[in-house]
Amino acid sequence: MKILAINPGSTSTKIAVYDDLNPVFETVLRHDAKELALCDTMDKDLAFRNKVIDEAIEKNGVDKHELAAVIGRGGLMRPLDGGTYAVNQHMLDDLRSLKYGDHASNLGAHLAKAIAEPLKIPSFIADPVVVDELCPLARLSGWNGIARVSIFHALNQKAVSKRFAASQGRHYEDMNLIVAHMGGGVSVGAHLRGRIIDVNNGLDGDGPYSAERCGGLPMSGLVRYICAQEEKSPDALIKRLIKNGGLMGYLGTNDGKEISKRATEGDEKARLYYEGMAYQISKEIGSCAAVLKGEVDNIILTGGFAYDKLLTGWIEERVSFIAPVVVMAGEDELIALVEAALRVLNGKEEVKTY
Repeated sequence: MKILAINPGSTSTKIAVYDDLNPVFETVLRHDAKELALCDTMDKDLAFRNKVIDEAIEKNGVDKHELAAVIGRGGLMRPLDGGTYAVNQHMLDDLRSLKYGDHASNLGAHLAKAIAEPLKIPSFIADPVVVDELCPLARLSGWNGIARVSIFHALNQKAVSKRFAASQGRHYEDMNLIVAHMGGGVSVGAHLRGRIIDVNNGLDGDGPYSAERCGGLPMSGLVRYICAQEEKSPDALIKRLIKNGGLMGYLGTNDGKEISKRATEGDEKARLYYEGMAYQISKEIGSCAAVLKGEVDNIILTGGFAYDKLLTGWIEERVSFIAPVVVMAGEDELIALVEAALRVLNGKEEVKTY
């Protein structure tokens, strides 16, 4: 079965066609800033991207009528359980309203539906960042009126967990896993028999500091800083916390390869802050082990930073006593989407309704 997967970004659209799990083609369609500037409404943006997707499919010799389904990256919508969802009007209306947030991924369901509907084939999204399976205790923040929120790398966390379980001849729903996604942001999730019952908010920067995010900060220090910077707008401060914190704030770069090279070549400052990130990720993994009451089958390290053996080595040294550590580097969102669609089409997973 041929599946088209679509992952829209702010300046590009990544697409791929797979024949079952065999890639037919995969490409990044980069969009000119001037063309995007003309797309000042969602409808114009959708029409523009739909056109370039059609052109790319034709250019790569794929007949759209051979497609079995189209799946798009899930956007910002109401919190929901993990899984693969059929695109419906309720979902499209919520994404168009922007009431849960504005992000290029909101276009994913719309693009999937627009391509699939004329072909009379199903359109899906899977495991958007708003997957929320938190247990009641995980929502408590300590401040009455502020609840902890589940926003994280759900697509990759779920995908690598299911992939790993299958490699062991087991079902994801029968395992307890801790998954640390390490990219521009870090999210560490406690997976209890197929549900992520606790995870730090990887978007807002809760939990460990990362390549760009500050992570959890000493509260009084942050309050004093805010009071001393009254002229700054909330948006400017939030941007600093989630874009210019962590390694970026300490070292002026978020390039893991460069930082690792500096750390191994004697740059003590780079080594300190890089190992500090590994230290905080290890602490978060330990917290998840407590959430799972010590019953952990495996710890999975994933995301772009999982390619670096220096970082993963530091983490493994600290957490291998909890459970065996497995490295599944990278974040291939397109194949994760294809796998999600195939599980539904092959009857291995039930499609969900939004």
